[in-house]
Amino acid sequence: MSGFWNLKRLIFRSCQIKCYAFSWQKMILVFSILICFHPFAAFSQNDTIKDTINKHIVKAKPISQHSPHKATIYSMVLPGLGQAYNHKYWKIPVVYAGFGVLAYYISTNNTEYQKFKKAYTYVVNGDSTAPPPNSYVKRYNKSSTSLLAGKDYYRRRLELSYICTAAWYILNVLDATVDAHFFDYDISNDLTLRVEPVITPNYMTYKPSGGVKLTLRF
Repeated sequence: MSGFWNLKRLIFRSCQIKCYAFSWQKMILVFSILICFHPFAAFSQNDTIKDTINKHIVKAKPISQHSPHKATIYSMVLPGLGQAYNHKYWKIPVVYAGFGVLAYYISTNNTEYQKFKKAYTYVVNGDSTAPPPNSYVKRYNKSSTSLLAGKDYYRRRLELSYICTAAWYILNVLDATVDAHFFDYDISNDLTLRVEPVITPNYMTYKPSGGVKLTLRF
């Protein structure tokens, strides 16, 4: 009878050992699976966090810089357009007033030049059968010298008017370019000039010497 109980106890212990071994194998398997999938879960969580943050971040708009190149091109294409681009609208009437004055001088000098030229040509040719082209023939008593001097005078004035017009056009372009360069230049409101006395050491005589210090703050 005791042998039967001993056999039963032996079988029960072997079953417990097998159950313990099976449970430890199962735990090791589960732990290994968790370790393997943990990095992927972490990466997925990080990606989710990054996507959420990116959705809520408002991208800053790039600050557009004022372009001197554009101001130059605009003024070359149409005088005054570069000044409008620089928001210096008060300069536009000045630009066109200058062109208006120069256009008046060009027209006046060209008219006088053509009159003297026709009168001089009429007198030099000596064609008395044809009527005089204008009143300058009688006004200068058919003097070819006076008519030639008048023709040369107004020719020079006409050429000078053209030169001044070209210079005014170039000045219009340069003004727009320079204004565009200084468009974004920030000048502080605290623009002060301070004058202060100062004492500096004199290393030659080993005596201090006085002076004045100017400090410009901008």
